[in-house]
Amino acid sequence: MKPHGGWAGRRVLVTGGAGFLGSGLCHALGAAGAEVIALDAMLPEGGANPANLEGSGARLVVADLRDADLAPHAEGLDAVFNMAGQTSHAGSMADPFTDLAVNATAQLRLMAALRTGSPHAVVVHASTRQFYGRPHYLPVDEKHPINPPDANGVSKLAGEQYWLMEGRVHDRPVVSLRLTNCYGPRLRVKDARQTFLGIWFRRLLEGQPFEVWGGAQLRDLAYLDDVVAAFLAAAETPACAGQAFNLGGAPPVSLLELAEAALAAHGGRGEFTTREFPAERASIDIGSFHADDAAFRAATGWAPRVPLEEGLRRSLDWFRPRLHQYL
Repeated sequence: MKPHGGWAGRRVLVTGGAGFLGSGLCHALGAAGAEVIALDAMLPEGGANPANLEGSGARLVVADLRDADLAPHAEGLDAVFNMAGQTSHAGSMADPFTDLAVNATAQLRLMAALRTGSPHAVVVHASTRQFYGRPHYLPVDEKHPINPPDANGVSKLAGEQYWLMEGRVHDRPVVSLRLTNCYGPRLRVKDARQTFLGIWFRRLLEGQPFEVWGGAQLRDLAYLDDVVAAFLAAAETPACAGQAFNLGGAPPVSLLELAEAALAAHGGRGEFTTREFPAERASIDIGSFHADDAAFRAATGWAPRVPLEEGLRRSLDWFRPRLHQYL
C-alpha cells in the first residue's frame, strides 16, 4: 500500500487498533509518518492480536472504552479512526447488553473525552450496512429504509447517530462509513465470529472442507487496502464531514461463486459443502446485499483497486506462513 500524503507528524488515535481493520490503518498511517496510538481492549472474543501491529510503529494502549480513563489518550489529536466495536451478529442476540455497551455507551465516553482533549480532531467512524436489514432493492444506497435485523444492527445504528449528532451539535468533522464484507491480511480466521470468509481461509489452509450456507446470496467484498484507503480519503476530504456513506467493494458475487474463487486462489485445492442456514442464523440473515457507494466515490474520488481474485490470493498467501499466530 502506498503511503498517503499529509499525515507526517500528525497525532492519530485508532480505536480497535490491534484488530483487523484498525491495524491496517496503523500500518498505513505509520508508513505515512504519523504518530499513531492504537487503543484496544484486547478482548479474546474480538479480532485483536498483538501480531497485527508488528512493524507498524504504532504504540499499543490496552484499554476498554467502556471503563478506562480515556483522557490521557484523547489529548492533542489531529484525527481519530474509530474502529472499535462488537461485530458478532449472533453474539449480539445472545448478549444484547454487552453489544449495546460497546457499540453505543462506549462511544459516548469517547466523545466526552475528545471534547476536552481534542475538540477539533476529525473522526471517521466505522459503521455497517447491517442496519439496512433485508434489502428492498439492489444495490442499496444511503436512502434505503433502515430496518435492523438484529441487536448488533440496532446498537451500531445508535453509535453512528451519536457520532453524527456530535458533528452537528459540537461542530466536529465526523464521517461515518457503512462497511460491507471486508477481508484481507490480519482478519480473524480462527472462527466465524466476525466473518464467514475468515473461517473459509482457515479451513483451506488446514486442508479441511468449509461450509457455504445457502449459496445464492449476493455479496460485495472489500479488500483491506481499499478499505484503509477509503478511511484515509474520508479524513482528508472536508466535504465528507457530517455525512454517512456506504462503502462497497468488488462487483457482487454469489456465495457459491465466492467459494469457487477461493478454491482457485488456493491453487485449485480444497473443497466445500453446502447446507441450509442454521435456525439461529436464518432469522437474522439479510439475503442478497451489495452497496451503492456512488456518493462516496463522487465526494472523494476513491474507488476499489484490488479485484476479488487478487484479494483472495493475497489473503491466503499472507496467512499461509502465519496461520499459527491467528489460532
